[in-house]
Amino acid sequence: MSAPLFDTRQVRRAFSRSAASYDAAARLQRLVEARLLEALDYLDDPALGRTPPQVVLDLGSGTGHASGMLQRRWPKARVIALDLALPMLRQARAANAAPRLPGLPLRNPFAATPQPVCADARALPLAEASVDVLFSNLCLQWVEDLPAVLAGFRRVLKPHGLLLFSTFGPDTLWELRDAFAQADEAPHVSPFMDVAAVGDALVAAGFFQPVVDRDLETSLYPDMPALMRELRALGATNALASRRHALTGRRRFAVAAEAYEARRAASGLPASWEIISAMAWAPEAGTPIREHGVDLAAVPVARIPIRRRG
Repeated sequence: MSAPLFDTRQVRRAFSRSAASYDAAARLQRLVEARLLEALDYLDDPALGRTPPQVVLDLGSGTGHASGMLQRRWPKARVIALDLALPMLRQARAANAAPRLPGLPLRNPFAATPQPVCADARALPLAEASVDVLFSNLCLQWVEDLPAVLAGFRRVLKPHGLLLFSTFGPDTLWELRDAFAQADEAPHVSPFMDVAAVGDALVAAGFFQPVVDRDLETSLYPDMPALMRELRALGATNALASRRHALTGRRRFAVAAEAYEARRAASGLPASWEIISAMAWAPEAGTPIREHGVDLAAVPVARIPIRRRG
């Protein structure tokens, strides 16, 4: 059995510590989230004749920004905000309970609000075929076995349910990866799946009509420490199981910072973010679920013949 790629406990700790600082630093996350939410306009097209979703899952909900937008889009739906870090869900609940700001309309106290659930994306505590829409913004880059997780998504989605997610691609933070490679043999930036691998994983899990897109965004920073501070504020720190467990020394950090300076543009140090977004549909009821390339058949116990001996 191969060693795990990520230290899940470290992922939970990092996002737990960043709950209070996340929203102020989440500029890119909000941009990608807005694009994903726009894609949901397709579901509201009257020509499709689809009924509004009853159950919507926001996986990796963080501080609940997207969950709130989903609840406003479908006020009668049950929106589940699921996250690995409990402090993130507490932050979302505190935001929902915050007093109204001057100039904003009164909040309806009887309106539905997202239901927080603290759980792991790798083991969803949801019934089979119970979710109409599964939405996930920039969460799945922390999952090392994407095909297995997609099989779990397939299990909880209703037939013809919608899967919509974004994740980071391999060109994300390549400048930072290269800079640290000049100073340290230990990895400092996570590896990410490319577009082809994401598409293959969707097909292998049995989803149909998959559409996968790739966008490249560039952020600019005054120096490398500013980029590192933003990553810490987001909880996006090094959670690789093979990471160096001691602090990065001043000498290594200085060498990496000097190497990064070679990338400086007139407006600052660039940091690349490759965004992969995907949309796909769950198949018809009764379609076998695929795991590791094998179709898994579900046979009700009542249909298993019993041979009785005299």
